[in-house]
Amino acid sequence: MSSNPAIAQAEAAPWWKFGHVWLVIAGPAIVIVAGFVTLWLAVSRPDPVVAEDYYRKGIEINQTLEAPEKSLAPAMKGRNHAATPVQDQPR
Repeated sequence: MSSNPAIAQAEAAPWWKFGHVWLVIAGPAIVIVAGFVTLWLAVSRPDPVVAEDYYRKGIEINQTLEAPEKSLAPAMKGRNHAATPVQDQPR
């Protein structure tokens, strides 16, 4: 035992009365609780189902984008010319 009464009292105190112990325990405890919350969220909210005809819808979108009246080419051309320096633009 120590001759200092404060040290002697600290040595006799139970472990749960030390704040540093709770600081060490709090980190893993929070991670465990967060893990269970994440598990609950994953189980209670299932992922949305992909449409059965996703491939056909994708092909239809590609055909729409390739159509000349609905093409994105003018926007792409305008964007590219806006970024082109003046000396490099066509005359």
